[in-house]
Amino acid sequence: MKNFPVNGGALGPDAREASIQRLRATADPGQELDILIVGGGIVGTGAALDAVTRGLSVGIVEANDWAAGTSSRSSKLIHGGLRYLEMLDFGLVKEALQERGLLLSELAPHLARPVPFLYPLTKPFIERPYVGAGIALYDAMSVSSGHSRGVPFHKHLSRRGTLRAAPSLKNDAFVGSIRYYDGQVDDAKYCANLVRTAAYYGAHAVNQMKVVDFLREGERVVGAKVVNHEDGTQFNIRAKQVINATGVWTDETQAMVTDRGQLKVRASKGIHLVVPRDRFQSTVGLILRTEKSVLFVIPWGRHWIIGTTDTDWNLDKAHPAASSKDIDYILEHVNKVLKRPLTREDVEGVYAGLRPLLAGENDSTAKLSREHVVAHPVPGLVVVAGGKWTTYRVMAKDAVDEATRTMDERVPPSCTETIPLLGAQGYRAAWNRRNRTAEESGVHVARIEHLLNRYGSMTSEVLSIIGENPALAEPLPGADDYLQAEAVYAATHEGARHVHDVLTRRTRISIEAWDRGVSAVPVVAKLMGDVLGWSDAQRENEVRHYIARVEAERLSQQQPDDESADAARLGVEDIVPLR
Repeated sequence: MKNFPVNGGALGPDAREASIQRLRATADPGQELDILIVGGGIVGTGAALDAVTRGLSVGIVEANDWAAGTSSRSSKLIHGGLRYLEMLDFGLVKEALQERGLLLSELAPHLARPVPFLYPLTKPFIERPYVGAGIALYDAMSVSSGHSRGVPFHKHLSRRGTLRAAPSLKNDAFVGSIRYYDGQVDDAKYCANLVRTAAYYGAHAVNQMKVVDFLREGERVVGAKVVNHEDGTQFNIRAKQVINATGVWTDETQAMVTDRGQLKVRASKGIHLVVPRDRFQSTVGLILRTEKSVLFVIPWGRHWIIGTTDTDWNLDKAHPAASSKDIDYILEHVNKVLKRPLTREDVEGVYAGLRPLLAGENDSTAKLSREHVVAHPVPGLVVVAGGKWTTYRVMAKDAVDEATRTMDERVPPSCTETIPLLGAQGYRAAWNRRNRTAEESGVHVARIEHLLNRYGSMTSEVLSIIGENPALAEPLPGADDYLQAEAVYAATHEGARHVHDVLTRRTRISIEAWDRGVSAVPVVAKLMGDVLGWSDAQRENEVRHYIARVEAERLSQQQPDDESADAARLGVEDIVPLR
């Protein structure tokens, strides 16, 4: 196999083209990849890093953008899952807590951080010992991981202590609470960083590249036929093993190969609301029990994220829509404990995502297992499905273990437990010198802190863009938290190909800004177009599409049920480049 230069982890247009040429070259004799991964969500990108750091040649393709599906629409939590303790699923909880500690302390301290929650108590005497024992077990299980816990231990609070921590709660809502900690991460940012780290170690990563069929030699899968959404071209990618990590699309991608021994995945819709932090006072998040599941109220910078629902979804998987009924459900339940109720006017943003749950006999998606399964339905094809965001690294490891089991040569074991993401190394030193960095760059220290918590030690790369053009130190219109340089960096380093990639995933402007990013669109289109070589017509197309998309999402959120919400959202087709 030829040696191709490692691109330093930057996923700009030149790196994308180089990866495409490498993937095309796999059709030549002796040039096949060891592993091709289909799906650019958290499990697929995790598998790319796992495989490439074992010394394998790796390609990964994603039909849309990195984390465009489920992996960018989670509750943004890294957690063991307290409710799984009640289900006596101790193995899943312990595994997730081990991964939580690893993420917070070793793999991504620049992206993941502890977040406090109150577990409210509503019954005197009986409830506190029961819940307290569960949370004590939760803490104890995290200690046994062999890694740093990454979070403080829990603490019991009286009614008065609860109201001090969260003054906006109704005085009679709880008799007390227990404060405990979990982890938090920007899921889409993490996923983009993860695929960049895989590229840094030599993986060939291409988004906007859809698998339309699998290549077969007899019963064996030997690669995939792909179409490049950028120019419509098709070509074959050959590989010794293919890993299908397509989440809620698992059934569809499996069906291209076989209808025997399939894993069955059901989609469960969860929606979240984003409201300004000043709408109620609290220094901590909340976990509230509902009749169906649990509801989190999560601190998120200058905002709160409130969710989620858990309902079966059988409609369009690419653009799950939140209905008026979903929004009312969340507002109704959170308002039961707030002194001043939240209204529709308080909602800045709404997003909906689909959980890929392994199908079971139970009709309720809320009760389906979050365990993952790895299968080898036909030679050459490995399928990984189920699981939860927090345990992505274990899922990726298990998938690569299965893929390499039949390889002739000896393949080293997974080492991702010791591979920090790009930006993690040197992050703490960069944080400690943030005041000096602010003085040297002329960028306010609050902005430097914001950048460090998004890029870690790679913040210097963003600042170098500002150094070349100081005007890019200005914030994007309508989104004061994000600098114009970040839109440029998204296109030059993070693989962003469209305006909505930047506004919905590289930043979270689409859910954090009152206008959902509409005022920032022309500026982002101009900045990205300069990097990607867009024509005036393409810039206008990007702006027009994003505005139409926002309007369609707003309209869907006014509809009474899933069917009408889905129909409204599908009024806007996916954007493709002008050719």
